[in-house]
Amino acid sequence: MIIFNYLLMCAIFSTTFLVIKIGVEAGLPPFFSAGLRFLLAGALLFLWMHWKRKASLRLLLRKEFILIGMTSTFTTFATLYWAEQHVDSGLAAILSATGPMMILIIQAVFLGKRSSRSDYIGCIIGFMGVCLLIMPKLVLEHEGVWIFSCILILIGEAAYAVGSLATRKLTFDLSDVSPITLNAVQMLYGGAALLLLSLFTEQVTMEQLQSWPAAGSILYLMAVGSMLAHSLYAWLLKATNAYFPSTWLFISPMVALGLGALLYGEHVTSSSILGSILVLFGIILMQWRGIRSRLQTRKHGTSSV
Repeated sequence: MIIFNYLLMCAIFSTTFLVIKIGVEAGLPPFFSAGLRFLLAGALLFLWMHWKRKASLRLLLRKEFILIGMTSTFTTFATLYWAEQHVDSGLAAILSATGPMMILIIQAVFLGKRSSRSDYIGCIIGFMGVCLLIMPKLVLEHEGVWIFSCILILIGEAAYAVGSLATRKLTFDLSDVSPITLNAVQMLYGGAALLLLSLFTEQVTMEQLQSWPAAGSILYLMAVGSMLAHSLYAWLLKATNAYFPSTWLFISPMVALGLGALLYGEHVTSSSILGSILVLFGIILMQWRGIRSRLQTRKHGTSSV
């Protein structure tokens, strides 16, 4: 079950970037589609957990969830959905994989936490990859909106890093509350804020929801991308450890890059492939100590048997 759920989670995360792209190109307003996705997913998950008596209505009044909802969901996905109007889904997936690097920078600059040399080297290599992804169009084609969209995704990942650190602290403060419940509440806050932003910035009509690509995008991202995939992630955290589920970052971005090229005709260049490899290599290097300790633990466990 662990291997099956892990592979299913990676497969889902690999497809979400392409499905977002399909939705926004079908005419869905980006903030509205993101807000509807997360508000409905959060509400359904919370009601389900409340029905199972694993969620209290008092959680909705805790101010910590406002911070997490505004960072992990609102800022991260407002920037991602808007940017995918102008960048390919594969590139968006690679840039979204920079979250661990953002966490390292925030911890080092604002929290005074020292990291290992391999962490810093991995961060430098990863951002070299980001530069390689962006520089060709910056230097040769001067596509301002495209560059701005890439920067927006990176800003969204910085917000996601803040939300991740806040979520980690909250899981210790509320150790008796299920991670699924915590995720549901922050999605409620983030989704509501996205819909509020859409109300003031976008014009939404029923015609925009009537095409199969548009409606299918929202339904898939709500039910599969948000409710199922994040629940699988929470289940894997409990069934394994804090490290193993996060390794989806090593797999899903490259799969998303391939899916965008094969199924949606997105253009893949040698610089985008090399930049993607550098980003993922940087992430692996940052996680190398965890990888090595897991391998050693597994080796000792096997030899003792």
